[in-house]
Amino acid sequence: MSDDVPVTAAPERPGEGEGTSDPAGRAADRPWTALWVSALALPPLALLAAASWFGRWVRPGADDWCFLPAVRDDGITGLVGKFYFDDNGRVANALLVGAYAKFQVAGHQWFPLISGVLVLAVLWAVAVLALGRAGLRTPRGLPLLLAALTTALFLFVTPNTYKTYLWPAASVSHTLPPVLACAALIPLLLARSRRGRALALAVAALMGAFLATLSEETAIVVVTVLLAALLLSGRVVPARERGFVRRWCAAGIAGTAAGAVVLITSPGSTRRRDRFGAETTSLLAPDSLTASLRAFAEITVTVATTWQYAGAVAAGVLLGLLCRRADGAPPRPPAHWPLLTAAGALALLVAGYLCTVIAYPVFRDRVSDPSANRLWNDYLLLYVILLVGAGALLGLGLRRLTLRTAPAKAVCAALCVLVCVGPAVSLANLDTAMRARAEKWDAQDRRLREGAAAGRLVLPYERLVISNMLEPFSQGGRSYWPGGCVADFYGLDRVTDGARNR
Repeated sequence: MSDDVPVTAAPERPGEGEGTSDPAGRAADRPWTALWVSALALPPLALLAAASWFGRWVRPGADDWCFLPAVRDDGITGLVGKFYFDDNGRVANALLVGAYAKFQVAGHQWFPLISGVLVLAVLWAVAVLALGRAGLRTPRGLPLLLAALTTALFLFVTPNTYKTYLWPAASVSHTLPPVLACAALIPLLLARSRRGRALALAVAALMGAFLATLSEETAIVVVTVLLAALLLSGRVVPARERGFVRRWCAAGIAGTAAGAVVLITSPGSTRRRDRFGAETTSLLAPDSLTASLRAFAEITVTVATTWQYAGAVAAGVLLGLLCRRADGAPPRPPAHWPLLTAAGALALLVAGYLCTVIAYPVFRDRVSDPSANRLWNDYLLLYVILLVGAGALLGLGLRRLTLRTAPAKAVCAALCVLVCVGPAVSLANLDTAMRARAEKWDAQDRRLREGAAAGRLVLPYERLVISNMLEPFSQGGRSYWPGGCVADFYGLDRVTDGARNR
């Protein structure tokens, strides 16, 4: 097969092609097919809507206590300076944190809705454009189903949805970055003219630099995937597109490298390394690498045995069963699908392990703790997308083996709904816990504000923990952090342990 012919337009075997009767292909044109496929998107969309509505109960905690007074007193630019010169060098992270902290508590409450819409919109746009560039036609609601289910699995099939989706600080650092990386695909998929290609290259470079100063883990995932794409481009990319795709990958890698230089050389990054001392210098020590491998193995087992991710495979199978070429014929699997599958799995494993390596010196054994799974989100979106791709290959293979695809469609449709049941129960329980904490938080907020207004400089603070979030006086009252930030927020000199004052 010539490199100039896209794999989706490959010649069919004898008996296939335009003259072939394809029940799956004809069914894709029926209004009923578009209707039931669109209906399957409703459960994951309902999860997203409910979780966004529950955002009204979000109240600050942990790092938020330190961000809020900093942005209130010095603005977003002050927080950027603080991150760059003092904390960690993550200037892009400071920009996004400042964007919601600027609105204080209200910013925390609106963040889940805004970020959820962004995740869905990006994945939906990428699905529509990618299918179009592949020359595939699908029932009208299928791209929305793919985007909605991928969003729900990524955000809500997790041991700690609060830190993944509802806590803005963690979402900015580990949930949104991989989604922003996907957003960089949109100009690439839209590029048709010379100006469009130049824009795609510029976006790739700028997004790479932005991500490097937003999340080191996502930057590692991006570089790993782009390197894999460069290595595979000679076999899987048509010759007329190969040069542009290679330049796009190179631009993304170069931008990420430039951002990494800004991050590593920043005074804040230097201070962070000094604060952690030997922990960061032991990053590549044999003991650390071995412990990281063991932790990543535990993470892999946890993720691989989470059955709800089978929903991504089911959605992919529906894509493979229902898609067709522009001429109406069923598409064939890509010629190099074994190579693509192996490369995707290897890229995921390499990126996941490297992310664990850089997180382990700071988080130690907690890096594999399900309660801290926000640290996995940087490569978890890639995992879900690869499962969708694997399911699509299964669907394409299945429709070539049998004309009776209705049972497979029914099973996949049922699975797409079933995987939403568990997250729905978890979200309902989380809503109850968040509501209880919000009521206590609001009452304490009024008490502290009234005390500060009356001239009090020292007031008791009661710990209000949710989803293992850090609060002042943890570790049996021995840890004061972030008590100093709480005091700054209310204009006090110090807060004391409310539990001991009772």
